[in-house]
Amino acid sequence: MTYKSEYHFTIFPFSFPSSFALAGHFCLEQVIILARESGLRLELSDIPVKSLVPEALRSCSSADEFMQKLPSFDQDWDRQRDEAEAAGEVLRYVGVVDVANRKGRVELQRYKRDHPFAQLSGSDNIIAFTTSRYKEQPLIVRGPGAGAEVTAGGVFCDILRLASYLGAPS
Repeated sequence: MTYKSEYHFTIFPFSFPSSFALAGHFCLEQVIILARESGLRLELSDIPVKSLVPEALRSCSSADEFMQKLPSFDQDWDRQRDEAEAAGEVLRYVGVVDVANRKGRVELQRYKRDHPFAQLSGSDNIIAFTTSRYKEQPLIVRGPGAGAEVTAGGVFCDILRLASYLGAPS
């Protein structure tokens, strides 16, 4: 019996730090990490990614060109947002690791306003573990996902772990 069956997580409700994240690369990396930690042997190329960057903007040669062309896609985003709002939903960019089916994906999904993913704000991250034990009500873990303090804390923790591994006295 396994306790791991499917993980859903979402990042940054549209406050992305770069086009790298908008294209889904950051989310893809998180999917790969979770998949591999769950025992799946997935590669980046195994995960379908639905980029938030429209096809026509992917070949822009500069940030200025990208920003100049971006407003022409506002109408499509407004339509998607309006459709979601009319249904009592919000849009969230999510990564999914489906351990049972040995798959992952990165995509834009709609969630009801009372769903934990809809409550996300700022740079918080959230992950929902849907397992045989937590099937009806997934286990939710939420916390800060970016920023200098969080990043520095993670790096410091990694340094301490490495020092311990290398035999440094504690």
